[in-house]
Formats: sequence, structure tokens, C-alpha cells
Amino acid sequence: MIFRLLGPLTLTGAAGAPIAAAGGPRVRALLARLLLDAGRTVPVDRLVDGLYGEEPPAGAQGALQAQVSRLRRVLPPGVAVEFSPAGYRLTVGDPAADVDALRFEALAGEGLRAGAAGDPVRAADLLREALGLWRGPALSDVRDAPFAAVQAARLEGLRLDAVEEWAAAELATGGDLSFLIRELERSAREHPLRERLRGLHMRALGAAGRQAEALGVYEEVRAALAEELGADPSPELSAVHLELLRGGAGTALPVPPLKAPLPVPLPSPLTDFVGRERERERLASLVTAARLVTLVGPGGAGKTRLALEVGAGLPGEVRFVDLGAVAGTGAARASVAGPGEVTEAFAAALGVRGGGDEARLVTALAGRPVLLIVDNCEHVVDETAVLVRRLLVACPGLRVLATSREALGITGESLLPLGALTPEAAEELFVRRAAAVRPGFTGHARVAELCAGLDGLPLAVELAAARLRSLSVDELADGLGERLERFELLSRGDRTAPERHRTLRAVVEWSWSLLEPGERELAARFSVFRGGATAEAVARVCGAGTGPLASLVEKSLLEARDGRYRMLETIRAYAAGQLADEAPVAAAHHTYYRELAEAADPELRGSTQLEWLARLDAEDANLRAALRGGGPEDGLRLVAALTPYWWLRGLRGRVAAPVAELLDRVVPTAELGEEYALCVLAAGLREGEHVERAGGFLASRTTPLRQPYTAFLWSTSVGPVEGLRLGDDLWSRSLALVGRAVLTTATADDGEDVRATAETLLTEALAGFRALGDRWGTATALEGLASLSPDPLPLLAEALDLFASLGVAEDVVDLLHRRATVHDTAGDPAAAASDRTRAADTARRAGLPSR
Repeated sequence: MIFRLLGPLTLTGAAGAPIAAAGGPRVRALLARLLLDAGRTVPVDRLVDGLYGEEPPAGAQGALQAQVSRLRRVLPPGVAVEFSPAGYRLTVGDPAADVDALRFEALAGEGLRAGAAGDPVRAADLLREALGLWRGPALSDVRDAPFAAVQAARLEGLRLDAVEEWAAAELATGGDLSFLIRELERSAREHPLRERLRGLHMRALGAAGRQAEALGVYEEVRAALAEELGADPSPELSAVHLELLRGGAGTALPVPPLKAPLPVPLPSPLTDFVGRERERERLASLVTAARLVTLVGPGGAGKTRLALEVGAGLPGEVRFVDLGAVAGTGAARASVAGPGEVTEAFAAALGVRGGGDEARLVTALAGRPVLLIVDNCEHVVDETAVLVRRLLVACPGLRVLATSREALGITGESLLPLGALTPEAAEELFVRRAAAVRPGFTGHARVAELCAGLDGLPLAVELAAARLRSLSVDELADGLGERLERFELLSRGDRTAPERHRTLRAVVEWSWSLLEPGERELAARFSVFRGGATAEAVARVCGAGTGPLASLVEKSLLEARDGRYRMLETIRAYAAGQLADEAPVAAAHHTYYRELAEAADPELRGSTQLEWLARLDAEDANLRAALRGGGPEDGLRLVAALTPYWWLRGLRGRVAAPVAELLDRVVPTAELGEEYALCVLAAGLREGEHVERAGGFLASRTTPLRQPYTAFLWSTSVGPVEGLRLGDDLWSRSLALVGRAVLTTATADDGEDVRATAETLLTEALAGFRALGDRWGTATALEGLASLSPDPLPLLAEALDLFASLGVAEDVVDLLHRRATVHDTAGDPAAAASDRTRAADTARRAGLPSR
């Protein structure tokens, strides 16, 4: 049983008589589509697209199942449609023998290889047999199916290639020239602008002694090219014309040997490949498993280099399509690329003659297992996506590895996001590139800081390393702190690189130019955030929903991870410079984070303490930035709300400088006297004018404290203030009990009654803190009870666990030293030494002074 697609869809039985395929138009189209991949599984979505087009109706998959059922009922014995999770497969005896289109491709390919190997006789025989399978236009009676036009064009392109190769082989062997000329004339009438075909026609006429007719063919082609395309004949056709003029009448022209197309070499990097080992392995695995893989990431992340590195290591044919020079469609681009320009770039990479013709690309890729690396898609992403999808559908052997700042958005696309290098890889890259411009350079103490400030972006790191010709590492690292300085420092790059990759500013400006106006406005407003933001924060501060945010993520201006959106510092610095008026956004930023801190404050004294600490940890950079965004009074309120967080996390040293700046702007008043006092403490002041003024405000206060921590922190840092009134809430009452217990043991003679009183107070305080679920208060009460207990170790162990869970390094260190003293007293020097070692390690990691 032979299935014929090279003409009307028919079956040929054992007797050799054609039998029309049964079934309606849709069933026949389904059969034809499955026959084109006979023996191979065709995914369901590809079948749906092939039968119903790019916008299939609702329920298309169910309709496909119904068509498959109808097809199964009319198939001849021995032929079946099998289903698997991967799709549908048509089984026939031997696809390469039982489907004429597949047999044609096999014979034509074998003929081309024979000709390339220098055997024109065998090439002519194979190609003649292949062409003999054609009975008319391919798929002629199923052309209404959406898949048919592209497949028919592909097969027709292969047929024309076969005609040309057969003609060259016949000329090389001196075959029947009369028959050859008739066949070439017929093909030339159908394709008058196919220059190789016309050149072979001219050679055949010259070989038959019909020089005048051959020259006439040249003039005909030259005129047609000028009129229809405004182009001159190709150098190859002109060379045939010149040979005819020199050869004279009746002289057979030499026929060049058949050659298989040679792959265009991939661009060869000038530097060694550093880092990205995990990404390289992952990408190589993806490219092997998936037909479309897109590397997505911000400019300068090294997408092109990684793609080339992986492509060079894969077996088989690999071609490189650079779309960087194609005119873009971004909002700020002056020109707009049409689909033809993208197709032209593909054609140039594949060595396809005739330019931007999609059918020619399909022909060139048909039957070839090839990987196309399509680079810099972001500015022509729509046009590229359409072309890539059509080529993948038409060419089963094609795989595509794209690089872009946003995904192509095609069904079946596998994405590999590419972000910063690891700190170790970034430092290694810097040192290697720096050694190239400053021989002998092996590193510097601030290289890690410098690379972190550059977001670990490979291009930024390389640009910075190149500046070591004239600057020191210290000068580079110091200069990154200023927004404008950052771009000036990295303003000299490779003169031979594309303009958009020569400087750090150019890299970011290229991405910026591809944004729509609304996206630019949102990106500029987003620059007010530090360390990223949640969707809720962006909505409140920038007035944007998740849709615009998703768009910026897709275009690699933002990263989305763990429920937060983050902008690379390099992009943030550029975006901040595009913000026309920063004040309103900065004020909104301050208001949001002050309200967040005020909402967190009471929660830090309850059972959700750890959750709120983690939430504030994520917003630490934003909270510190908010200190500079509001007015002085709002700044005082923010400091008061954040004081418990800073205390519990041991962050007082980190915030001292911005809080001190706030103090310089504040005009103290009694109304905000408590907040002013907390600001003085957070600035690290323990004496002087600010301390005296703040102490006076507290001493004169007649109403309960608004911040329960105020009395405790002031008394432990500066000294107790008589008459301070705490609130009447359970936490404040419990803290007051702890204070009374401490005062009792400090002012009375040590005795059983004193210890019993203190123990009673601390036990009541412990019960209150446990009821609230406050770990710090519970640990503090346990620590006090341990000092009164004959068996303090269990109490100290629980207190240590609670302090450790909060990350309060200072309290952990203090308690470890206290427990070491208990171990010494108990005669256990090994346990004491262990606690002191742990205390020293904890202090070192937290940056605390050692004891």
C-alpha cells in the first residue's frame, strides 16, 4: 500500500491502481498531515493548529478526537492511528517506502550526497527516480487545510532543488540534452526568477549548441529581475553569461561539481568562558530535549555568550542568526521592522539565495537536523515569534535556541532565565579580565564589593575590569555609589562590539527604548524601592497593578521571585534618572512603609512575632530608605515604630547614620518627645544635648508611653527615669514586673524574702509573656528566674533557644557567657569552654566586639 501526497491524496493498492482516500475534507486533511510525519508522533496542539489554524475554535481537541475516530474507520488494514500522551502517530509498514513524499525526500537527499561525493551518474539516477514520484502539485486536494500551504511550499522547494541537482548531474554525465532542456523550460516557466534554474537552462542550451537561445534566456531573466525586483542578475548567473560569450557557438560549458551546503561557522569568542557551568549544563540539556528554548534575561547578562558556548559543544549543524542589526519595533525606535527583514536575517544566516522568502527558508531547512541560535530577539519579538513558529511546524528536524530580554510566547517554549553570576564567578571574571589589561593583577580586598555593586552582570564586570588601565579598584568601588558616576565609570567598552553593548548606559538604554511609555513611567517610579517590593507595595506607591508589573518582568526590567519584584541596581540607577519628579513617589514610599512599621509594632510583641520579623527583614532596605522620604515628624514616628524591630534584630548600628541625619532635621517638641527620645537612642547617643533634652521630655511626661519598649531601652542605655507611666496592656504589665524584680534584687539585701518576691514577680511576668507568645519577653523572664534558681541550666537553655530563634545575637552572646560561668561553678570546664567558643563565633558572625 502506497500513500501518495505528491499530487492528489490517493492510495495505491497491490495491483498498482490508484484508490481515492475515503472520508470528508477534514478527515483527508488529517490523514495527509499524519502521513507527512508517518511513524512519528505529532503533538495534539500541532495537529489542532494544522487543521484549525492559529485561532482554533473552542473544543478543538474534542473535534480532533472525533476526526481521528472517523479516520480509523476508513483506514486500510495494516495502517493505524495510535495515541499516546505525546500525541497521535500513524503507523505504516515502512514510512520511507510507503509514503511518496517521504520516499522523495530520502531519494533526493541521497542523490545530493552522491553528487557531492563526485558520483554524478548515481546522483542523476536517484534524482530522476525521486522526481518520477510527482503526479502534480503536492497536497493539491487538501490545500484548504491551514497546514497545507507551508508544507506544499516546502515540498515544491525540495522538488525544484532536486530538478536543479538532477540537471547539473545530467550535464556532468552528458545525458539526453533534448529531454533535459524540455524539463528545464517547463520548470523555468513556473519559476522564471529562480536564477540557478535559469543558469542550468542556459548551460544546457549552450551544451546543445544553441548559444543564441541561451543568451536570450539571460536577457529575459535580466529584464524580469529589473522589472519585478529592481535587481541585477546574481554573480553566478552573470558568470554563466560570460562563459557563453567566451565559449562560442556549439561549445559545451563546464558544469561546476555538485556541493552540499557548508554550515556558516559560529562567531568565535575572543575571551575564555567564565562561570555559568550549571547554566551551561542546564541549557545543553534543554536544547537536547526541547525544540524551542529561549534564554531570557537583562542586557549584559551574557545570554549570547552562553548560547554560543552551548551551541559550539553540540553535535550536528548549528547556525547563528543575529537580529541585532534588524530595525526594531520598540516604542522609542525610529524605524519598524517588517516580517521580511527578520526573514532576510534568517536567510542570510542559512545562505539561502533569493532573500526574505519564507518558503525558501522552509525548503532550506527541510529534512535537515539543524539548531538555529537566534540572537537578540527582544526588539523584533513579534515578527520573530511568528516566523520561528511557522518554521518549527514545517520543519520537524529544526530546533531553535533564542536569546531575548523577553520570551517569544510560543506554545511549547522552554525558558531559561539568566540573571547575575554567582559572587565567586563574578570575582573570577573580574580578576581574569583585569589581568589582561593590568598584567600581574591577582585580586583586591574590594573586588567582591565591586562585583556586588554591579549586580554580578558579566558585561558590567568586564567593563569595570577594563577601567583598571587608568583607575584603581578603590576608585571604581567608591564611584559606583553615585548614580551618574556609575555610568561615567563604565563608559568605555569594546569599540568593535554592537553600539548597545559598548557601555553600561547603552545596555540599559537599549532595554529602556523597547518599553511602552506607561512601562517606562512605572519603571521610573519603581526605582524608589530598595531591595525590591511586593505587588501590594507597588500598587500603593506606584499606582500599578500586576499586569504592568508582569510586562516589566517579561522584558527583563524586573525580576520576580518569592512573591517580590526586584530591579537590578544598575537598571534602578538609570530608571531613577528618568523620574521627572521624585518627591510624590518618595512621599508615597515613606507613607506605605511607615504604615507597615506601625502595623508590625504590636505584632512584634505577640505570637506572630517571627512572621512579622521576617516580613520586616525583607523590607529592611526600604524601611531605611523611608527614613529619608518623609518629613522630620513622620521620620520620628517611623523610628518609634521600628525601634522594637531594630532592637530584636540587633540592627541599631546599621541605622545609626540615617537616624542621626534625621536628628539634624528635627525640631524637638514635647508632643513627640517620646519619639525624639527613641530617635536619640537609635542614633547611638548616650550623652550630650540631644540626650539631656530627650530625658527632660520623658521626665515631664504625664501620659502613658506610646511605645512599650521606651522605658526599658532608656533605662538600660542611659538610666531610669522616675515616674514614667507604662501602658495597661499585658505586655507592658509583664515588662513592669520584670523591672520591679530587677529593682527588688538590686536595692534590697539578698535574702530569702527578697529572692521569693523577685521570683514571684518574674513568674507572673513569664506567664504574661507566654500568654502573649512573645519570645523575647519570655526569654528575658527565664533569664531572670535562672539567676534565682538552684538549677538554672534548663531555664538558660530555653532562654537561649528563644533568643536564637529571634536572631538577637547580643542576648545570645551574653547568655552563653552567663551559662559558661554556671558550668565553671558546677565543675564542668569542657561545657564552659564550649559555650565561650560558641559565644565568640556568634559575636564574630554578628560583628560584635569580642570579650
